[in-house]
Amino acid sequence: MAILEVKGVNKRFGGLQALGDVNLTVAENSVHAIIGPNGAGKSTLLNCLVGKLVPDTGSVMFDGQSVLGRKPHEINQMGISRVFQTPEIFGDLSVLENVMIPCFAKRDGAFRMHAIESVGAEKELAAKAMQMLEDVSMAEKHDMHAASLSRGDKRRLEMAMCLVQDPRLLLLDEPTAGMARADTNNTIDLLKEIRDKRDITMAIIEHDMHVVFSLAERITVLAQGTPLVEDTPENIKGHPKVREAYLGEAQV
Repeated sequence: MAILEVKGVNKRFGGLQALGDVNLTVAENSVHAIIGPNGAGKSTLLNCLVGKLVPDTGSVMFDGQSVLGRKPHEINQMGISRVFQTPEIFGDLSVLENVMIPCFAKRDGAFRMHAIESVGAEKELAAKAMQMLEDVSMAEKHDMHAASLSRGDKRRLEMAMCLVQDPRLLLLDEPTAGMARADTNNTIDLLKEIRDKRDITMAIIEHDMHVVFSLAERITVLAQGTPLVEDTPENIKGHPKVREAYLGEAQV
């Protein structure tokens, strides 16, 4: 069953056609990768999915509901969370405090800290946040300042901040960008663990083909804003249109 359906989406910026008649279906509880050369329209499409951009024409449906016209925090409340290219964390707070914020912050366009009714409630939130840190192997660093973490650990922290909200769809925008190979492999392992433990759908934009072929069950290839081909990883690897769209071979 499809959880995300994109139909006939077009987006122009002046004379530039960023997206042209994009159709995309993401099955529930699957990992779907969106790849393509620079300028293919990947980020534009992702921004349309999370409410940062509104398509000129077309529809975007999440679990049968349109996301168009909704603000980003409203889309988040629907059950869609996003991991950014550069981890978005609160560097002056501890690791644990970062994960607690989404537990009790009111999403009304900005994080707002609201009073916790009791010490017991605060302890309950802290326990939930700590469990999430254990799930991403960050519990031992719970009292560290977030700004002092490595890039790989900042990514794990951001994952915990997203997952503590129990999303149904996790959008990952180049989750291994700027990482050393060891951190990349650790992130792949983490995403596999999350996929195995949770009923969650993932849509990944990624340039690293090692990451794509390690995780994805379906792949959509964009070229110049238009879907080129959608298929399984096995069929994508040797597809002539994919080879033509890229400079060089996929490294797996």
